[in-house]
This record gives sequence, C-alpha cells and structure tokens, in this order.
Amino acid sequence: MAELLRIEEPAAAPLPPPQWRAFLELGFRPLYLAGALWALVSIALWVFAPQWLAGPLGGVAWHAHEMLWGFVATIAVGFLLTAGANWTGMNPLHGPALGALACLWVLARVGFLLPWQGAFVAAVACELLFFGWAAAALALAVWRTRNHRNAGVPLLLAALGVADALFLRSVRANGYEALTTYLLCGLLCMSAIALLIARRVIPFFAMRAVGGLAIPMHTRSGQWQLAAALAAPACLLAGWRPAAAAALLAAGAIALWQVLSWKPLAVRRVPLLWILYLGHACMGAGLLVAAAHLAGGPLRAAWPVHAIGIAGFSVLIIGMITRTALGHLGRPLRTDRTMVAAYLLVIAAAALRLAALLPTAMAGAALHASALAWVAAFALYLWRFAPLLVRPRADARPVPPPSLARIRRTAG
Repeated sequence: MAELLRIEEPAAAPLPPPQWRAFLELGFRPLYLAGALWALVSIALWVFAPQWLAGPLGGVAWHAHEMLWGFVATIAVGFLLTAGANWTGMNPLHGPALGALACLWVLARVGFLLPWQGAFVAAVACELLFFGWAAAALALAVWRTRNHRNAGVPLLLAALGVADALFLRSVRANGYEALTTYLLCGLLCMSAIALLIARRVIPFFAMRAVGGLAIPMHTRSGQWQLAAALAAPACLLAGWRPAAAAALLAAGAIALWQVLSWKPLAVRRVPLLWILYLGHACMGAGLLVAAAHLAGGPLRAAWPVHAIGIAGFSVLIIGMITRTALGHLGRPLRTDRTMVAAYLLVIAAAALRLAALLPTAMAGAALHASALAWVAAFALYLWRFAPLLVRPRADARPVPPPSLARIRRTAG
C-alpha cells in the first residue's frame, strides 16, 4: 500500500542539558519560543479572560496589535535574524545582544497589559526599539557583506515597525478610522515580508525533499508581486483605495499561480511541505479578500484581517517554525504525529474563526472552538520544540564565526 504520510516518531535519545549559549545562538531560538507562547496566551486571554485587558491598549485594539506585532511579526524577526546569518555569513544578533532584544519584547508585552499610562509609554518605547534594533542589526550585516540581493529586507522590517508606531499613536489619539487603516497597513507590510520569504524558501525546501522535483523559483514574478504588495499599503495611506485593491488583486493572484506551478500534488505526502503550500495559498486568497473589501465589496473589515492573519500567516507560520527549527537544530527533516496534529489544529482554528464571522447562531460556539484548537496547536508545538530550542544542536555543531573569506564569497 502506498504510504500516505511521511510521519515518523522521533527516536528516544538523551538530550543534553539546557544551555544559555545555545539558546541565544540564533534569533529563531528565543523568538520562536516567545512568539509561540504568546500566540497561546494572547488568544486565551482575549477569548476566555477579556476582563484582564484593562490597559490603555485594551479590547479589540490589544488583540489586533498583539496578534500582528506581538506574535506574527515576532516570528518574522526570529526567522529573518536567522536567515540573515545564512545570507550574509554574519550572525546579526547573538549572545547578550539577542538576549537584550528578547527582553525588550517581554517588557513590551507586559507593559501593554498593565493598566497604567506610564507602562503603556514604556511598552511603546520597548516595542519600537525591538523592531528598530532588529532592522538595524540585519541592515548592518547586509551592508558589511555587500549582500545587495537582500538590501531591501531590513527596510521591510523597518516599515513594519513604522506601521506599528502609527497604530500605537492612533490608539492614544482614539481614532478608530486611523486605527483600522494603520492595522491594515501593518498587515500588508507583513504580507510583503511573508510573500518574499515563502517565495524563496518553499521551492528550495520542496526540491530538496522530493527527489526529481523541478519547480520554478519565480524570481521575476516575485519581484512584481513584491512591488504590488508594497504599493498596496502606500496607496492605502494616500487614500487611494481602488489602487490599493488593484495591487492586492495582483499580489494575491500571483501567489495562487505560484502555488499551482510548484506542483502541489507532488508534496501531498510530505507534511513539512504541504503545510507551507497551503499557507502560501491562503495568503493569496486572503489578499484577494482584502482587495474585494477595499474595492467596496460587502465585507466587514474583520474579513481581510482574519483571512490574511489566521488563514494565511498562521498556517504558514506553524509550518515554517517546525521546518526551519528542525533544520537549524540539526534534527531529521521529518514530522511526527505531534507536529501533524499541530498543523491540523491550526487549520481547524482558521476555518472555525472564519466561520465565526458569519452571521449565524453558531458564531459564538465557532469562536470558542477556534480558540481551543489554536491553544492546543501551539501547546503541542511548545511541548515538542521548547526542550530543543534551549539546548545545543543535535549534531553539537556550533554556529561558525564569520570569516573574511566567507563574507567575500557571499558578497560576490
């Protein structure tokens, strides 16, 4: 009988003791752990204990902010700091500097929960410093190695931080319309980053995992897609909603075309791949929903936010933080039942959350079921990966220091 899924239970092996040096070795270690934990905690608070959200950044504004900048963007920063070490041959942040960056993130999360104006101001300062420092560290590595191909990535990260600053300023000014505009701008900046990352890594991962698979990298279409994805928030800020809708229509259509050209049936038996394919497809579909909303379609503002956020980002993230963590931890690139269960729970959470947006009597039940599936998914991820993220690589290979020869080779 043909094998339907490549699922293997990990062999039992003694783990080395936790080690601070290993934990602060690369950006994905503390930030994947922090982001996954906050995904679990923030949704549990929002759905099951909203009365605890009594700070100046409260209610829907807190939920929207923490899901986008507290969870999704944190995972993106962890990925980019780690990928930046591969791209440039220099580790942008590690050791005490990476630990300090993670502490800024923690202080921001705590500050936004406390019911004092001073705590809110401190949290804003910590958060903006978090994004600014990460972007500057990545930019410095790119500049020192003359890695021109990735020169725009730190700017995308900085733009995400600027959108965060605008959102937080509108919270203080009590401007609901501005709040929703800046949230959507932040969502679209994050979409540009996600599309860029996914378009680069998914074909690479697929061709390494599936023997004989040859699929296009879509470099040219990816450039047009990135241009459209960046034009959308710029047009939105300028008040040109039809132009923003057209840009999102183009970016979403390209994403769906890319997935089809990557031969999705060839990866149907590889969970580490089909979850990434599905996430990229959901990103494309979410951008089309956003385009319809901006074009004046009969959709609530919550539809594009959740279609892109939970159906797109979250499905892509759960696949990315398992695949990249396994690779950088020196573990076999195979899923076990815990990982596949986490994938299925995130997919269920996304479907139920979108169902909860429908005006039906089951909306409340769907919302709570979505939250439970979400919490269970990230609890499984933490149970599976937290013990590994705080320990040295399985092959005990340390991160090599950047050498001048390697820097020159990468820059060339």
